[in-house]
Amino acid sequence: MQRYAARLNAVEINSSFYRPHLPKTYERWAQSVPSTFRFSVKLPRHITHELRLQHCETALDEFIGQCLHLGEKLGCLLVQLPPSLSYEPVVAAMFFATLRQRFSGAVVLEPRHASWLKAEALLERFQVARVAADPPVIEHGVSPSGWQGVRYWRLHGSPHLYHSAYGPERVQAFARRLDPSVAHGIPTWCIFDNTASGHAVADALCLLDLYPQHFQA
Repeated sequence: MQRYAARLNAVEINSSFYRPHLPKTYERWAQSVPSTFRFSVKLPRHITHELRLQHCETALDEFIGQCLHLGEKLGCLLVQLPPSLSYEPVVAAMFFATLRQRFSGAVVLEPRHASWLKAEALLERFQVARVAADPPVIEHGVSPSGWQGVRYWRLHGSPHLYHSAYGPERVQAFARRLDPSVAHGIPTWCIFDNTASGHAVADALCLLDLYPQHFQA
């Protein structure tokens, strides 16, 4: 982690989706990075894919109780939904109300069912930003939406999902869309998820070379 943080200023913890981490693990990670480094932590699949956002008070208590040990370096929570989970206003409102009772920081949502395009008012209400993803799974999914207090891109690699490199020209094209002069001081994240063939770090470093200190990448 120390070597990683020497070049990059953020990381998305994806392993929390699959298994819990001890509070002391989060504490160790927080202590190993500079004060300006930030973590985004992905909610467990038990909450999003198994419980499907319902009756998850205990699971949220456990998860948030663990990752809060990152302290001020906890920058964001990522809620990624399964493609089969459609937008049900009552369920979604109860879930985000429950989450907001426990966590007041930045929250971003990556839905993968088109019905979530109808959730804009709810996302604004609970101050939840909708992730911009490449390649987009839903219509208009290539641009950030929902609450505008944080902007979050997840670049999964295209055309070969998780494998394709973006390379300097495509990174520059994304950088123009991520231009900090457009964000007006809004926290902006760009996570490269094209890790399967080892391209994510090079693409992230390319972005930071274009706009040092402006993005969490």
